[in-house]
Amino acid sequence: MRCRVVAATFVFAVMFLTGGCITSEDWDVWRSHNTHFASGEHGLFSLRNNRDGSNPRVYRSDIEDARNQNWWGRYAINVTPEQIYKN
Repeated sequence: MRCRVVAATFVFAVMFLTGGCITSEDWDVWRSHNTHFASGEHGLFSLRNNRDGSNPRVYRSDIEDARNQNWWGRYAINVTPEQIYKN
């Protein structure tokens, strides 16, 4: 029983601390959609690219998927045509 209380307290603490790191603009974007990512491709793209866009890895298929699936997000990854990888 004591182990469950400790585990529940830990989970609550982690959720509370990580929720405090998000800005109000991030919350607005997150609340305006019923899921965190538009699709699996959107999730993989976000995992592959860091938030500040300093090391973008964008493929032509990512651009097509973003248009077709209406991806959203507060942080856009901007690249030049030379930086786009061909699939």
